[in-house]
Amino acid sequence: MLGVPARHERVTHVEHVPARQAGQVRWPEWAPDVLVTRLANRGVTGLWPHQYEAADLAFRGRNVIISTGTASGKSLAYLTPAVASCLDGGTVLYLTPTKALAADQLRGLRELRITQVRAACFDGDTPFEERTWVRQHANYVLTNPDMLHRGVLPRHAQWSSFFRRLRMVVIDECHGYRGVFGSHVAQILRRLRRVCARYGSRPTFVLASATASEPGVFAMRLTGLEMAEVTTDTSPKGSTTVALWEPPLTDLRGEGGAPVRRTATAEAADLLADLVLANVRTLAFVRSRRGAETVALTARAKLADVAFSVSAPWPPDQDPAIAEAADPEPDTSSPLTWAIPDHAEDLATLPDKVAAYRAGYLAEDRRLLEKALRAGTLMGLATTNALELGVDVSGLDAVLIAGWPGTRASLWQQAGRAGRDGQDALAVLIARDDPLDTYLVHHPQALFGQPVEAIVLDPDNPYVLGPHLCAAAAEIPLTDDDLPVFGATTPDVLEDLVARNLLRRRPAGWFWTRRERATDLADIRGGGGAPIQVVESSTGRLLGSVDEPSAHTTVHTGAVYLHQGETFLVEALDLDSGVALVEAATPDYSTFARDITDISILGTQRSRPFGPGTLHFGEVEVTRQVVSYLKRRMQSGEMLGDEPLDLPPRTLRTRAVWWTLPACALTPLAAADIDLGGAAHAAEHASIGLLPLFATCDRWDIGGVSTELHADTGLLTVFVYDGHEGGAGFAERGYGRATDWLTATREAIASCECDRGCPSCIQSPKCGNGNEPLHKRGALQLLDILLAPDPARPPD
Repeated sequence: MLGVPARHERVTHVEHVPARQAGQVRWPEWAPDVLVTRLANRGVTGLWPHQYEAADLAFRGRNVIISTGTASGKSLAYLTPAVASCLDGGTVLYLTPTKALAADQLRGLRELRITQVRAACFDGDTPFEERTWVRQHANYVLTNPDMLHRGVLPRHAQWSSFFRRLRMVVIDECHGYRGVFGSHVAQILRRLRRVCARYGSRPTFVLASATASEPGVFAMRLTGLEMAEVTTDTSPKGSTTVALWEPPLTDLRGEGGAPVRRTATAEAADLLADLVLANVRTLAFVRSRRGAETVALTARAKLADVAFSVSAPWPPDQDPAIAEAADPEPDTSSPLTWAIPDHAEDLATLPDKVAAYRAGYLAEDRRLLEKALRAGTLMGLATTNALELGVDVSGLDAVLIAGWPGTRASLWQQAGRAGRDGQDALAVLIARDDPLDTYLVHHPQALFGQPVEAIVLDPDNPYVLGPHLCAAAAEIPLTDDDLPVFGATTPDVLEDLVARNLLRRRPAGWFWTRRERATDLADIRGGGGAPIQVVESSTGRLLGSVDEPSAHTTVHTGAVYLHQGETFLVEALDLDSGVALVEAATPDYSTFARDITDISILGTQRSRPFGPGTLHFGEVEVTRQVVSYLKRRMQSGEMLGDEPLDLPPRTLRTRAVWWTLPACALTPLAAADIDLGGAAHAAEHASIGLLPLFATCDRWDIGGVSTELHADTGLLTVFVYDGHEGGAGFAERGYGRATDWLTATREAIASCECDRGCPSCIQSPKCGNGNEPLHKRGALQLLDILLAPDPARPPD
């Protein structure tokens, strides 16, 4: 069994997940002989019981979701009836959130060498000269919601033969369809069903998901169809050792004199280098693109140092210092002490065994990295969650997770990437300096033995539904009979679209009459605006792309931008042209954008008493503007300056949960001379940090505002809002679980070892006010008042 790396003082908990034995395998009687033979040649002798059940339901026309763990063979559960459909003259549409997973599935299909299955990808990477062939001849088409939305449904007439014969729609890794993105996909699937009906087909929907709470309910909300569910995992699995890892405090002091903890990315880079040296094939999941690049770059540099020190001149008497470096005393408290390659010729290639992988890379670069990882040429890969989904990277031994990935489902999905084929595995969750991460590594009971979260999405969000009704009308004019397909709020939204002259009402229905493409109204990834192209100014080389909202914080003028281990400085950001010009550089600092935020209440949908205060849920308007960026030295975290920026404000209409407290309840804090604004600000930060434990989001999906006296309420008010137009369901989940959520928030602040507040409890990495003012003791007293039962009110 793989052990936990050195530096045990940083391990707060170790959990051993036992191995699981497999159920009996068998093939359904209807399974195609050619598929059975091809799979038998690859060592597959039948379907495990959960695969059999899902496959048989799909073959008999039942919509079904299979929700089992990573590497449980979900792909074979839908592949078997899908191939049977193709051999019977039908077609199959396969949807995945990422192009990488579609390319991986295509590779697996072609390896089966079943000539009657004409599989092809149809996505943004498909050459235009191949697209006509795919439309006319492919019977197993692999695509993603983006291409279905923009490239297939608007041109459904060109796909008429494919849609007439469509038997099955496979929606893989569907747990990724949550929040605003999931709400958009839900409406795209309703448009798909409507187009299928136009051509006389009624395909069976087969969904595959990582373990989720109430998968059948989620699948029905996603597709609008009744759904059977298969949830019992009968696949074999090796044991997994899960370590919770807390980086140590350093001697440095940050904002307000708060102690600075070593970063999760620095710890991940050390561990990744350790594991690569030990010949342990490892994935390091990092929360951001910048972080993935940093981890890979740092690990490569450490491996280069090892290669240099061990390959120093010999014999040692030539230079005692070199001799000491070449044969160091073992030091289990420091990194890079696991193993050294036996062959000197391997030393020079050590840094090349580590790379970064993320969305935004060009397609050919992503494919090369995936191939190198499968082949073992790469031993360590730092990645965003782009590789969380089921891309086949079999043979992995360990997974490092730098920062809480947002949900228990994602945690187990990422941890499950190691230990395929019954191997034992190691997973290490490395805490960031963040309230939720710190809470979890010290409260393992919140992770282990707990059910995974329900998946939150809201297809009825008018900001989502409206654009898709326009797209649907452009595809086929809408009629009264279509309205139930899109949901109960459709009539009201249609009325608004007509009033805004986006649709025209005629006796036969609703029509799109504009010249522009209706699909341009819906930005399904929820970012808003066209992506910003990142271009090297001296060569014109396209490095990648960044979505427009993120551009304000990641590629603003003066920002440090990382790409495949290279460092660039942003020379200019042109939002009108959609281009960020960068130039290669080697700064010894990183950059962090700062913004200011205002919020106003548009309407309250629900309210209830909460302690001596009141809890609300409703619609708000948030105005944010990036105003400057901080420069911090890479190694020490030392602040080097705050540079102003001139970027336009962004306005967001969304939904929020907020609580208020009357002045009379705050008398104890005023008497103790506590800064009420600082107390509310600290409570806001900590509550944003803890909400992801109760809703399927992370802190970057939500935002907050707090004030001692808000203009709309006239009271001390703390807001937490969804960071997506129209809302994503996260704030609503917070309203429903407010007592549990705010109690955990209070506990996270109280249990932190710092005196006045730090990033582990009340400081926020994205605070537009530079984490000022904050009052840790005041936040505790404020939450104590809020959570105390009000004797003047009857219990709920």
